[in-house]
Amino acid sequence: MNVGVLLALASALLYGVSDVVGGVVSRRMPFVRVALWGQGGGLVATLLAAPFAGGTGPASADLLWGGLSGMGTGVAMVALFRGMSRGAMSLVVPVSAVGGLALPAVAAALVLGERPGAWTWAGVLLALPALWLVARGGPGAPAGEALAVRDGLTASVGIGVQYIALAQAGGGSGVWPVAAGRVTAVACVGGLALLALRRPPAEPRPAPTPALRLAAASSGVLAAAALVCYLLAARTELVAVAVTLSALYPVVPVLVGLTLLHERLTRRQALGLALALAASLLVVGP
Repeated sequence: MNVGVLLALASALLYGVSDVVGGVVSRRMPFVRVALWGQGGGLVATLLAAPFAGGTGPASADLLWGGLSGMGTGVAMVALFRGMSRGAMSLVVPVSAVGGLALPAVAAALVLGERPGAWTWAGVLLALPALWLVARGGPGAPAGEALAVRDGLTASVGIGVQYIALAQAGGGSGVWPVAAGRVTAVACVGGLALLALRRPPAEPRPAPTPALRLAAASSGVLAAAALVCYLLAARTELVAVAVTLSALYPVVPVLVGLTLLHERLTRRQALGLALALAASLLVVGP
């Protein structure tokens, strides 16, 4: 197993843990604030790390691609945390990964001219129904589940833009594109937060404690680290491979939701988890 594959899998793990932390916090404080604190934490972390991460320096195009990636991140995180505040994370997060996987994989083939091997394409194609099966709810689903799924689908578009744009950054740019993305993500989420302030909350909540703010910020730091791993993986692997492995992050929230939050696992979801594992093995290749 080469370094690019390991980096992509590390990205999936970090993103999965980030979603768990952000999802739990979003049930205790407004989801827009969770996203804003998270992107702020990611911005601080990447600005501190970028000067020491190597590279010859970013070109203007690298920063622009990173900025576009951050816009996708901002939209994705607000939608994702809103969805998790409405419904089970074991449902919302896998839905968010479907478009996040499909859009970059198709773009890599049609626009970037990549030609993944047969095993890789088999893994990509298998990952889509796997993630969808994980996301399928059982009978008697809560009324808010449809809204949560809609939020997950909205997040999936943002995640797809995030992955496609970030993969375009040059190899000598270090992690500066990720830092640029945190700047635009903070601006995007900040604008949404200002709009949210104009609307009275449906249910008044107490002011978030410092511990909740720290947890929200840490979710952003983990997500930024996940993007750094993905960026490095995309420089050594085909984008379709890096995206497919990184998009396996829903496995972490699903397992946490089932084991710690006592969310129920249907037979479809169990099959989906098994197929997701098989997809990752196919992408890695024989």
